[in-house]
Amino acid sequence: MLTRDIQHYAESRTQARAYFCYLLSKNLPNNLPSISEKSVIDRLRKIMGDLKDCEGVYLLNEKGDQVTSTYLPDGSKTDTCINQSRANRAYYYRAMKEKRCTITDPYPSLITKDLTITASKPIFNTAGEIKYVACLDMPLSAVLKIAHPMPMKSVMGRVFRIGYAMFTLVLAMVSLLLFLKGVGYFFTQGINFHTVDVKDVFNATILLTLSLAMFDLVKTLFEEEVLGRYSENHSTADPHKTMVRFLGSIIIALSIEALMLVFKFAMTEPDKLITAMYLIGGVSLLLVSLAVYIKFTGKRIEE
Repeated sequence: MLTRDIQHYAESRTQARAYFCYLLSKNLPNNLPSISEKSVIDRLRKIMGDLKDCEGVYLLNEKGDQVTSTYLPDGSKTDTCINQSRANRAYYYRAMKEKRCTITDPYPSLITKDLTITASKPIFNTAGEIKYVACLDMPLSAVLKIAHPMPMKSVMGRVFRIGYAMFTLVLAMVSLLLFLKGVGYFFTQGINFHTVDVKDVFNATILLTLSLAMFDLVKTLFEEEVLGRYSENHSTADPHKTMVRFLGSIIIALSIEALMLVFKFAMTEPDKLITAMYLIGGVSLLLVSLAVYIKFTGKRIEE
């Protein structure tokens, strides 16, 4: 669970950073002649009140020392952190180095002991010098809800989820039937290899290939549309990868069928070889089309 959450955070970190940077930049005073600890922390507490799951807010000076209490959502505060140095924390030195709003990687919270991230923003005076670093802690689960919302939690999302579940169940049953039928071809004539019909072998191979292609489609639909999971390298390329795998399996099945027809017609009906050649030509066209599809979708993803 934690591993998957960290993966999702890595995928949506840009969106999370954009959200918190907008929130902090819009609400915190900056580049003003007189900026006090109270004015900044009051604005931070207002932001905390608007964020349902915020763990706490606090303020660091330009040296990395915490100069205010850690204010908690329930209105209380913790004073034990005052004057403690945070100069070695990522939320401080990244904000100082980059001179802009930043967010950290997930780390264990001192408050809740759960994984959290810290959004920090440098506060400048009129001379362009960093006077404070405002910090806001948010649990990782809440950040994922903000930056990577799950549409399946809506009413229509649940309806579509149930629909996808039903479709994947039926497709899984079809895949199982194809698998059983393909395996059945191997046992129609017993285990004597001398009596095995090559046609049955070809038929079994086609059915098993189609079963595998359909099972792969069922797996992708179930994980992404029903469970709401994402692959380890989830990106905009994933739907294209699913399409390529599925079409590739279909092309393989058709190629096997064409090869079987070539052998069959060559031995029994040579005048019908042209029909097999038409099928081979169709498979070749599909293969070329798939190559063009991969070429152009690959360029689009890179852009």
